[in-house]
Amino acid sequence: MAAVTAKDAEAVGTLLREGADPRTPGPDGLPVLCTALAGFDHESAGALTDGGADPDHELPDGTTPLLRAVDLGSPALVEAVLGDDPRTRLTEGGRERLLDLARHWIEAGEEEELRRRTGASGPARRRLVTENDTDVEEITLGGLTVRAGHTGILTWLEWRFGIPAPVADLVARAVAHADALHANWAQARFVLGERQGPQVWNELTALRQHPDPVHRLFLADVVWSRNFLTWFNHRQDVAEDADFLASWARDEPDGMVLARVLDVYFDQEHPDQEAIGLRHAGHPDPRVRSEVPCLLRQGSPPTEVATDALLALSRDPDPDVRRSVAGAMAGPGLTPRFREALLTLIRDTDAQVRAGAAVSLGNSDDRTAAVADALAALLDEQDQDQLLRLEIVYALARRDDPRTEYAWQRVGELPPGFGEMPQQEDHRILAYWNYRWRHRPTEPHGPSI
Repeated sequence: MAAVTAKDAEAVGTLLREGADPRTPGPDGLPVLCTALAGFDHESAGALTDGGADPDHELPDGTTPLLRAVDLGSPALVEAVLGDDPRTRLTEGGRERLLDLARHWIEAGEEEELRRRTGASGPARRRLVTENDTDVEEITLGGLTVRAGHTGILTWLEWRFGIPAPVADLVARAVAHADALHANWAQARFVLGERQGPQVWNELTALRQHPDPVHRLFLADVVWSRNFLTWFNHRQDVAEDADFLASWARDEPDGMVLARVLDVYFDQEHPDQEAIGLRHAGHPDPRVRSEVPCLLRQGSPPTEVATDALLALSRDPDPDVRRSVAGAMAGPGLTPRFREALLTLIRDTDAQVRAGAAVSLGNSDDRTAAVADALAALLDEQDQDQLLRLEIVYALARRDDPRTEYAWQRVGELPPGFGEMPQQEDHRILAYWNYRWRHRPTEPHGPSI
């Protein structure tokens, strides 16, 4: 109970594995799963459900934890507690009750439903929260709080219950938010990315001609989702997507949409990528120009015309474009022309451009003194990012540069929980300890490889 109250999902999982009862009651006598739900803690709720907590357990008020999750409007909570095979686990009446509740919130509107339930007349407090890498509004009124993700919840429940919602309905649910990071958009994108068949594809591709750019942006997102999912389910129905994107990239008029199309297109293997990149290298929208460098860097080494275009973009007035060029110039076999461009970018007025150039130079095989000196020169910048200093440690250690120790001192103490893996497994930290091992083998040192 203490771990759930503290929203410490890792501790919850550990305690469950050690034998803690997932049905443990909270102070109110309800299962501790309800405490996690009330705190919008989807990670602890998921750990409890995976550990044996029953999302279908009938509570004294006639609800269930799963029904409460739907009521709260958090797609992440519903995903966490929906459990295995809900299509067959739940009765038809149970499934309809969940769907009807989600539809009720959508039709009534979150703020209006809160007013009906609480009788409150004052202004509602709204804030944007992030869950599972998506955004959703949180609304508080009259002492009650819900999240405005009921549309995404309906989409998810229909999918898990085997109910194929019309493509047009799913599109309408997504574009109502005009935000590719919104949870309701993300759920529709995922479901349509999973849907297969020529009829679905024909209805989707028709969006390419929609007059509203938000509809076209959503289509690009769905195509990304279709192809991303092929890494997991080896789909065979996406073979023509690259041709579709190449054709679309030639005539999309909106800069925001075109930038997303090019971003999705970059992930495809297609022979026209350089030609399309060159076509848009002088586009007036910097968001489009920022997507061009990756398309031009497909060849190894790149062609002369692609090289010239990349060098021109390295002098672009927009820092995002220059940052993109700095990243695209990375890779084995750094050419002399790219090295000179990166040595210029590492002195750029924009800190993120300098950082991108430093990472590219540091990861290259170039061992010239000019590169090492340029990297070391960044160490004493007062506003330098700690992670960039760690990248410089890596670059200098790989080059056996005697300034590696000074660079390590400039990194300072890394924050608790740094990275997503133990620090001793971070390749940059390993590079430093290996440098120590090579140069001072008799002194205490960290792990080596």
